Amino acid sequence: MNFLSHYYFERYAAYSEQVLGGLLPDLLKNADKNYSFQLHKFESSFPLGIKSNSITEGWKKHVEVDKLFHSSDFFYHHTHVIRKIIEHNIADLPIRASFLAHISLELLLDHKLIANNLLSVARLYEHLEHIDKNTLTKYLDTFEIVDVKRFYNFYDRFVASKYIFEYAKVENLPHALFNICKRVWSFTPENHHFEVLAQQLDDYQREELKDYYEIYTYITQQLD
Repeated sequence: MNFLSHYYFERYAAYSEQVLGGLLPDLLKNADKNYSFQLHKFESSFPLGIKSNSITEGWKKHVEVDKLFHSSDFFYHHTHVIRKIIEHNIADLPIRASFLAHISLELLLDHKLIANNLLSVARLYEHLEHIDKNTLTKYLDTFEIVDVKRFYNFYDRFVASKYIFEYAKVENLPHALFNICKRVWSFTPENHHFEVLAQQLDDYQREELKDYYEIYTYITQQLD
């Protein structure tokens, strides 16, 4: 799931650090694709304290949410259908259609949360702006290979940009999706790629994704 959907499962968190933890695995990967860690290998070395523990709690839930999401019938069904719809439009690009379908579904879910007023994007950014960076620095130092300065350069830009607000409009999603794809493949999409994908995704979210909330209900039940 994407950032906003992960926040859905931490929306009642008492500490901003838990909200951060729910996003941290993906934030680290966005800062550097080599930043992928198995939490249990480091957990005994994390700094003590409730804020550090809150990061860990959020991180563990992130892993469980992604596991439940990616193994769900909901995920398999919608990514399969989206792939069939979009593959012709990107046939001349090096993008793997299944990958684009996967991330398209995740961004459409974020869009649905905003469009249906189920979450406050502003509140998410408030949490991220008010984390205890001293605790986070000590937490990141535990992994040893993380360039903390580089991470904060990325993190501060991420928070300042507030680009998740843009997901309120489906027409903005293709730009985000193609930028994600450019981390894997080298290509330059043309105007028609953006326009066609935007229309396809808008049609899909209006006609075929009416069941979007079922995945949040399912995951919540499994977490409980």
